[in-house]
Amino acid sequence: MSAPLAGLVVVSLEQAIAAPFATRQLADLGATVIKVERPEGDFARHYDAYVHGLSSHFVWANRGKQSVVLDLKDEQDRTMFDGLLAGADVFIHNVAPGSVARLGLDLEGLVRDNAGLIACELSGYGIGGPRSDDKAYDLLVQAEAGAISVTGGDEMSKVGFSVADISAGMYALSGILAALVRRERTGEGAVVRVSLLDSLVEWMSAPLYGAHFGPGQPSRTGRRHHGIAPYGIFPTRDGGTILLAVQNDREWRRLADVFLGRAELGTDPRYATNPDRISRVDEVEELVRGRLDQLDRVAALELLSRAGVATAVVNDLAEVWELPQLRERGRFTDVQTPNGVVEMLASPFDISDSDVAPGSVPALGEQQATLSDPPRGWRSTSRR
Repeated sequence: MSAPLAGLVVVSLEQAIAAPFATRQLADLGATVIKVERPEGDFARHYDAYVHGLSSHFVWANRGKQSVVLDLKDEQDRTMFDGLLAGADVFIHNVAPGSVARLGLDLEGLVRDNAGLIACELSGYGIGGPRSDDKAYDLLVQAEAGAISVTGGDEMSKVGFSVADISAGMYALSGILAALVRRERTGEGAVVRVSLLDSLVEWMSAPLYGAHFGPGQPSRTGRRHHGIAPYGIFPTRDGGTILLAVQNDREWRRLADVFLGRAELGTDPRYATNPDRISRVDEVEELVRGRLDQLDRVAALELLSRAGVATAVVNDLAEVWELPQLRERGRFTDVQTPNGVVEMLASPFDISDSDVAPGSVPALGEQQATLSDPPRGWRSTSRR
């Protein structure tokens, strides 16, 4: 069978992470993604040079795409861009709102003039409101959305990866796919709008609701869960680090009996229920820590497994790269880049009978010659 999105043509006016991350997923699903770059290229190309001289951010978010260079302020280039849109099924951009207006890229107008087109816009703070025209990078949105306020321990901390960009990219992907499904039924195009702020605030819903309807701003709990105990990170005798998670009172009783070797603690009224354990979380963690002081990491994990308690090893990134659970399941693949073949993570999508080989990472303007005969998608050929 063909890839799920084979024959779909996506034109993307994109930079940085949010929109490129969304379109990379479309490429992984088989769509033809034409990445329109300005003459100096997507600035994410220059964030670092760690992957054989290429940016780690760029190779992650842009494999499987075609790169063309157009200056949309140039009349001839704008004509070529309009020609790309005429053959596209999806148009997506994350250009700043003011720049979009200056370029005349009105999404409703594009959908009206290009029947069946799905036009998607990613912005930082959404259209309308006092911050709609402001610059919005990932860490700025983490701050505005409250993510930094609940992350860390004694001091606030950012999330250690581009969580706002990724959340918006995934909602853009979901919105585009939903609009394509509706188009299959009705022939209608659609405008899809996603903001980084809306996306990350949605992911913050549980602590946000808890704070608003409950006792207020939660304290940062760092290495431990804020509402379940024992659930957190602990050191072992040999310098290892593990995470263990007791989810209910039955598991606590097993932990007390099999792991701690003190079955009476399982029904001790000081610790018998999760609220009891949270109210005495320092005592509970000291019990666990005292036992782990006697055990190497491997022995601790084996004993916790025997107790039926969920565990994880706290890996650094070098350990993740060699993680058996990934390696033995073939979760890495070779990808061609302008500077040679590199090993990358395979797409998380696993759809039966649709094995899509990962596309290459494009050099700037690598597919410029295709502008004379751009690909045409379903919308062009079916004329819904």
